[in-house]
Amino acid sequence: MVETAGRITLWGIEVFVATADERSISAAARRLGASPSAVSQQLSNLENAVGAVLLDRSARPVSLTPAGELFRRRAQSILNEAEQARAELAMQDLSSLTRFRLGVIEDFDADVTPRLLSDMAGELKSTQFLLETGASHRLFDLLDARALDVVVAAEMGAAAEWMEVHPLMEEPFVAAVPKGHGARLTDLRTLPLIQYTARHHMGRQIASHLAQLNLRLDHRFELDSYHAIMAMVAAGAGWTILTPLGFLRAQRFRAQADLVALPFDAFSRRISLTARREVLGKMPREVAARLRPVLQEMIVDPAREKMPWLGEDLRLLQVP
Repeated sequence: MVETAGRITLWGIEVFVATADERSISAAARRLGASPSAVSQQLSNLENAVGAVLLDRSARPVSLTPAGELFRRRAQSILNEAEQARAELAMQDLSSLTRFRLGVIEDFDADVTPRLLSDMAGELKSTQFLLETGASHRLFDLLDARALDVVVAAEMGAAAEWMEVHPLMEEPFVAAVPKGHGARLTDLRTLPLIQYTARHHMGRQIASHLAQLNLRLDHRFELDSYHAIMAMVAAGAGWTILTPLGFLRAQRFRAQADLVALPFDAFSRRISLTARREVLGKMPREVAARLRPVLQEMIVDPAREKMPWLGEDLRLLQVP
């Protein structure tokens, strides 16, 4: 066995960056899928190799020393170069790609995500696929922390300089009302609004739009589950604002509710594929190109067939 003590290793650098990001050895261990003792040992090996203390592990949370701040800048560059080299090699022969870490919003977990992973797995037989499903803001945090390679999520404003963004689709916000209930604003005011939680970006986007319109709607409930929201709408307890994707996900309750256009100024959200700029080569663009026909087949076409009034408000976003 080759002795590695005193050597700087890529794994040691990845452990250091994760610990610096998380400011906790236990949190870094969870992110990396390692034990806290293994993380601590790697940090000690790295500090011995560079001849400096990089982290103050006695502090809570863990903090960088001046030497650690200096080394972190170099460490980020090293990890970026390693990821880019891995992507470039994979582009030469995609079958050699060993790992692909993908984050996808929950809206796609029942249909689009399994289809995408099945298609990719059929071609990349030696690749390990790691999937993270969650809210858009959480996926972007994981991408920023280098815990994911690519995320498919709702855009959350202007893209950061380190992002490359590939638009996929746009969908309008709509109203879901109890079956047969009127859809005029005066009709909606007879029921409370069941709000999507403002802890998530989509909930904040809805609340911001209503505030801009100076619309004060009676509300008593704020939930973070499409199924729970649609169950209440189906039971006649209120109405809600969501997207066609959210409505389609709550399949069990669709027969007891109607999806209608908003009786006030329209607004929408965009879903894109995002990766770190100049790290994964052509891969993000190719994955986005693979996703668009899947979205057309599994989301856009069926939704328009069921709700033709959506028209071009629900559409793919083509590459310019």
